[in-house]
Amino acid sequence: MTLAKADLPDVAAPSYPVPRDLSEWTMRRESTRAKLEVLLGDLPPRPAKPRVTVVGHERRMGFRVEKLSIHNEVGATIPAWLLVPDGEGPFPAILFCHWHAGQFTLGKDELWQKVPGGDEQRGEALARRGYVVLAIDAYAFGERAGTGPGGPNERGGEEQSTLSKLNLWQGRSLWGMMVRDDRIALDVLAARPEVDPRRIGATGISMGSTRSWWLAALDERIAATVGVCCLTRYEELVRTGDLRQHGIYYFVPGLLRHFDMEAVTSLIAPRAFLTLSGADDAGSPAPGVEKINRYCNDVYRLYGQPERFRGEIYAGVGHIYTPVMWLEMLAWFDRHLAPRAGAGGAAPTPA
Repeated sequence: MTLAKADLPDVAAPSYPVPRDLSEWTMRRESTRAKLEVLLGDLPPRPAKPRVTVVGHERRMGFRVEKLSIHNEVGATIPAWLLVPDGEGPFPAILFCHWHAGQFTLGKDELWQKVPGGDEQRGEALARRGYVVLAIDAYAFGERAGTGPGGPNERGGEEQSTLSKLNLWQGRSLWGMMVRDDRIALDVLAARPEVDPRRIGATGISMGSTRSWWLAALDERIAATVGVCCLTRYEELVRTGDLRQHGIYYFVPGLLRHFDMEAVTSLIAPRAFLTLSGADDAGSPAPGVEKINRYCNDVYRLYGQPERFRGEIYAGVGHIYTPVMWLEMLAWFDRHLAPRAGAGGAAPTPA
């Protein structure tokens, strides 16, 4: 569906041209990141040292599992799964960001779903490959469902809507608070003695993808990122009439007054970044994905490191995690975080 020209709102963001050189980009990069921090709202500072409680643990073949409770210091605890491979560390690590899909009861337990096209669970596949893995429940998901201001009887989209309203009253966005929780999770992961803090990646599909590349854009500690689906440029999304494809959590007030999503994704450069998108994904119109990928490619070239960015668009594929995408994700992290080569010794030279 494409809206009639007369019905289209004026949604174009100000021009954000490809920088002429690295000097110009360095200045613009810092101002863009600072503006993003402001647009997310008046977020409470993250705790200097997160309070983490181990509430359960078990051993599995090739790794151990810890159940964590992380206090976010704004009246909520963040339930989490931590998977640690057997053997000598420090290991590379992956922050596994769960998706939305209306599956509010799933949350971080996406980690226990089977890999696309395989029999292994996603978390165990990564842990047995040599990665420490951390997955948390976002607001309103998993064990946090029913813990919002509406109480235990308000869940799902209604709870997410209430959380969004409350945060707007407090001068911040729900998305900003979700990103804040992801940064607290990164604080926890980077401080673990089993983890090499120079080799931390972030990944997810759909909402998990968006969480991953926003986190990488704002936080330099993410060394490699793989975003599966949900690479969305807002102008194209509005023009196709498909804003309904994304929940209320997704929207940041005032963002289009300054730039569109290529301004966010390009902040990841020159760290490793892979985007995997379906050409038929209604929530990520292909023309917008192509613009983001081209822009990122140009910025990575300024650093003389075009090989550290790649954007793939799969013909005939919608909003889905395919077996090919899963293998591409593994190969990208193996290349840029080198789990086996780096285990128990000095970090490898980045690819």
